[in-house]
Amino acid sequence: MPEQRRQEEQQGAGGIVKTLVQSVGIFLLIQFASKQFFGQAPATGGASDPAKSGAVVPNTKVSIPAFENRPSQFNDGAIRSAIPQNIAPMWPVGTEVDISMYISPSVVMPPLKQLPKDTLLIDEKGFKFGDWKENRVVETEFKVPAEVQRNATLFAHFYVGQSGSVLDPTQPGYDRTKAYHMIRPLTQYQSKKKISKTRNLLSDLPDTVQSEEEKKGPKVMGNYYHSNFSISMIPDSGVVNFPSIHPGVREFFQLDQTGSRDATGQNGWYYPVLFTNTFWQLKKDMIELNDTVTTLPLNVKINNLSNWKFNIYASMEANIRSNQAAAANGQAIAGGGDGTEMEMFKEILIDSNSYLLAITAVVSVLHMIFEMLAFKNDVQHWRKKKDNVGTSVRTILANVFMQSIIFLYLIDNNENTSWMILFGQGMGIAIEAWKITKSVNVRVRPAPAGSWLPYTVVFEDKHVLSETEKKTEEYDEIAFKYLTWVAIPLLAAYAVYSLIYDTHKSWYSFIITTLVGSVYAYGFLMMVPSLYINYRLKSVAHMPGRAMTYKFLNTFIDDLFAFTIKMPTLHRLATLRDDVIFFVYLYQTWVYKVDYSRVNEFGQGGDEEEEEEKKANQPLKAPTGGERGLKVPDQEKVAKVEAEKEKATATGSAKKGEGRKRK
Repeated sequence: MPEQRRQEEQQGAGGIVKTLVQSVGIFLLIQFASKQFFGQAPATGGASDPAKSGAVVPNTKVSIPAFENRPSQFNDGAIRSAIPQNIAPMWPVGTEVDISMYISPSVVMPPLKQLPKDTLLIDEKGFKFGDWKENRVVETEFKVPAEVQRNATLFAHFYVGQSGSVLDPTQPGYDRTKAYHMIRPLTQYQSKKKISKTRNLLSDLPDTVQSEEEKKGPKVMGNYYHSNFSISMIPDSGVVNFPSIHPGVREFFQLDQTGSRDATGQNGWYYPVLFTNTFWQLKKDMIELNDTVTTLPLNVKINNLSNWKFNIYASMEANIRSNQAAAANGQAIAGGGDGTEMEMFKEILIDSNSYLLAITAVVSVLHMIFEMLAFKNDVQHWRKKKDNVGTSVRTILANVFMQSIIFLYLIDNNENTSWMILFGQGMGIAIEAWKITKSVNVRVRPAPAGSWLPYTVVFEDKHVLSETEKKTEEYDEIAFKYLTWVAIPLLAAYAVYSLIYDTHKSWYSFIITTLVGSVYAYGFLMMVPSLYINYRLKSVAHMPGRAMTYKFLNTFIDDLFAFTIKMPTLHRLATLRDDVIFFVYLYQTWVYKVDYSRVNEFGQGGDEEEEEEKKANQPLKAPTGGERGLKVPDQEKVAKVEAEKEKATATGSAKKGEGRKRK
């Protein structure tokens, strides 16, 4: 449904930003540690190009010569390492290369002359390695092999060599020091999105509730293809500690096929990195392959890419694939989710304005800060609250009910909901329930005669209500009476519409979905009784002002998320409804002024009260040079302080009364 979809997208946006910050933070931390232990890779080009002049392994005295100057034998006592510890580039920056790409459903390639001409999709000559101005585009179509239509993987075979070199390894004159061959898959297996079985509950279709066997069954996989990617050569990768680099980065390093080592036998060389960048591919744009797909497009950009960008793209893409594979196999992912959070983040990056996205990233951090501050101040306010003046107990009960409905909805409709979201929702329910115990006594009493339940839960006042508290209850009852007249017809109309026109998994799912849809649509009405009580009492002194401010600031941040995520205009306008409540509350705070430097008419606040509380919480100290034994306080001073406090409270109430008379 539209409203629940909007809520899910807003929740997803927060998780997306957190995932991005975590991924980039971890990458930068790894890079920092690598620089500390292995040093900074030297810049390439000119005299500092390690492929021309050789290079010194960072933080060591070991020197790796240029590949052309590689030794013919090892030092005395040196043992050749099967896996090199440090590797240096083979070809110097500025080398012109030829790049050819063939497609095949097999990893084993026959002589290139025997392949059909339509399997050669890329044939670029004289591409300058390290020239940042090199930007080429290849756009073509190809016929899908029959094996790929039947779920086989489509491979791209890249043949790269210095200009004029023989690229086919099966042909005479092929030189492994001047050409190399690498394979990358063009298709990928991904789990198909499981669609929940639903039906119109008024129809005579059979029940669609899934059995336990169906829920635990394996996920259906599909073979997908994306037509857009880029091929980038990395000219500034420098000397690399091969065993320590990220696995996602390491898979793109092609080691020297001659197996050469330096004089120590521990270090080697690698061909220029050819990076097939698929980071920006979105699953929603992929094509599922089957026997009906006969031709496919191919759009490729060929360029040079900075090493730091290559590391970020390759490592993050590997992490995304790992999470998606774990989710497809039913394994738990840290923080919950189903591995699609980064997919949503990439979609936001592509579809949103960069400046708006940067602002969203900043305010998302502010959102978390305001949320913590609102929680802190709300709890602090209720801990100090000594009466029920201005408190709408019915609103608190309604909040517990609505948050419980949302909690059940998250469990019923999203198996992969993050445990952090569920924990936050559960904490919200617990806080609202605690507020009830602060306002009234919750008791289990024998049910009255005629009831079909033996016991019933009742709410009893904690003390004899004052005149103002009785007025608060009266105003609360009036506000809820009018609110009921509005809310119940809206809920009934929405339930009838959903029952007739929407499909649901079961009657339970219909009830939960209808209730949560009403909560999302009309939940902001729960603040109306509090505003009505403020109006009748002509005061906002009983309200948790700071907590309210932080909560409403978060509503503005939610508005910004709504304009970042794609959705219809009417849904964007719907996010502004909470702001109306906030502006009414701001108007009330302007009309009903509160002097926070004195005790208000409800016995709350005041600078003197805060100072006295701080002094009372200080540990006892014996005077310098005096006895350290326990002393009985001066009763006269205690009585004097109590009299001053009562006088201050009475004076505050009198001033408030005079103010009302003047009005």
